Order: sequence, then C-alpha cells, then structure tokens
Amino acid sequence: MRELTGAGEVADACGDDDLVVWAAQGMRPGVRAWAYGDAVAVASPQASRRDRLAVRGPLHRVVPLVRHALAEAGPSYRPFGDAPLIRELADGIAGLRLSGGFSWMVTTTLTRPVPPDPVWPDPVWLDPDDDPEVTDLLKEANPGSYAMPGIPRVRRWAGIRHPRGPLLTVAADAWPAPTVGLLAGVATAPQSRGQGLGERICRFVAAALLAEHGRVALMVDDWNGPAIGVYERLGFARRLVAAAEVADPGPAQRP
Repeated sequence: MRELTGAGEVADACGDDDLVVWAAQGMRPGVRAWAYGDAVAVASPQASRRDRLAVRGPLHRVVPLVRHALAEAGPSYRPFGDAPLIRELADGIAGLRLSGGFSWMVTTTLTRPVPPDPVWPDPVWLDPDDDPEVTDLLKEANPGSYAMPGIPRVRRWAGIRHPRGPLLTVAADAWPAPTVGLLAGVATAPQSRGQGLGERICRFVAAALLAEHGRVALMVDDWNGPAIGVYERLGFARRLVAAAEVADPGPAQRP
C-alpha cells in the first residue's frame, strides 16, 4: 500500500475521478489517501457530515485496500463509490454491509438558462443574519438536508425571496474541494413548488461553483425523481453510487 499525501497525487492515482477528488477535499488536515496498484481509497472525515471512504478500482485490489484503510482510519468510515463495486465490496469483506444507494451528479457546464422570471426576484447570496430563516425553511421543506447553517464547511447560502420578504427557496455552497464544488441544501417552500424556483436557485449556485472550481457535483436520493429531473435539465450527468458501513468493528483486522 502506498500512502498519498497531496491532492495532485490523488488526482493522478484516480484518473481525476470527480467523486474521489471531491472526497480528498484538497487533502485538508485529517484526510488520508492510499493507492494499491490501480485502486485508490480516500478517507475524508465529516465530508457532507459523514466519515466517507471514497474508493475506485478493480475489486481484487479494492478489497485489501479498504481493509487497510479501515484499519488505519477506523470503522466509522463508510466506503462509497460506484454502486456495483460497493455491492461486491460488501459481499467480499466480512462485517461490511450495504447501507444504501443514491446518485452522484456532476457537470462542467450548464445548459442555456431560461428567460428571467418577471414575477420573482433574482437569486442572491444571503447574509449570516438570514441563517435562522434558512434553517426554518429547511426544517419545513427538506428536513433530511445534510447542509444546515452553522455546520462546518457549509460556506454560504443563496436564496430567492418573495417580493414581500419571505424566503421561497435556498441552496448552499458546501464542502467544496479545490476542483469540485458541491451544491447542497436545496429546499423550496411547499406552497411555492412547481414554479421553477428550485431550478433557478440551483443554476445560480452551480454557476458560481463552476466559475470557482471548474466542476460542480451534488448528491441526491434515487427516489427523488423531480429533483433528478431538475438537475438533468441543468446539465448534470447521473452516476449511481452506493455506501457501505462496518457492522462489526472487527473486519478491518481480519485476513
């Protein structure tokens, strides 16, 4: 096993895979990464509120690499990557179990914008003083959101307000890597859905992230067809991924 110590090393080892590069988070303090032949694993603490172990490569190399990474980083890390690989990995390591599937979506360019809406104001970046209102909207419209105001590395929030003041929709710039921004925390008030507000706020944040990072990604539940449709209209490509978790703290020590 070879430990990787720089973001450039990780990008080279994984072929600049956007999911793995995002997990590396620029190799900020606490992140560790390893390569074994053409397999790569990145242990990223509290990346989108989970200790994530992003993996890529052929199964016969990923299995020993994940065992090594779990022994080094600890059993709180959840392997995640392409869904077929993670399913085989869960079958191949004792004590590791599949915990669920979702979609990773990424783009390097957005589709052409729709014409400006004459009814609603343009999206804007919100001030920290708006955090309580953002929190209230998330609790109502997206209570499962990983991004919330005050969470470390959730950098900023954008929103669209009703002309009379209340927030109608929000989205966050959160957990970015130097070359991959992450769109998160998307929520639209239930009474305001179906009017294109979610697409407009996502386009606004995604455009800013593209300008800063060159790529923008997001994570979305596979059951959320309406959201996936919005992201695809914006130009995001969908990649089916999955996560596994350690059911028994011992598997990393087994042969």
